[in-house]
Amino acid sequence: MPGSRTTSLFRKRLKAARELRSMSQADLAERAGLPPSAISHYETGTRRPSFTNLRRLAEAMEVTTDYLIGRTKRPNGADASDDRLLRDFERLSLADRKLARELVANLARRGRSASRP
Repeated sequence: MPGSRTTSLFRKRLKAARELRSMSQADLAERAGLPPSAISHYETGTRRPSFTNLRRLAEAMEVTTDYLIGRTKRPNGADASDDRLLRDFERLSLADRKLARELVANLARRGRSASRP
């Protein structure tokens, strides 16, 4: 059903995720182990990927399959470890929460500076 809402959203999410990772269609095809024409077909909506190929695409772009098919708005999604982290954070004292926020902010700054050329 190339005209369906799900297919339309998938096409948009696939292209957005590919562009977010600064990949061409050929780059994505190579990383996912698919022919370049497949990426073009998926982005135009003339074909839909199999479940296996959906997983390959998601892994190649480091996004979740749920993001690609529209079940979540976050490319990396939230998983059980995120839920556990939030529950643990909520159990902390106010002073420990402040310390945890500072630690996370420092880790994020370190991650940003490490990813710069």
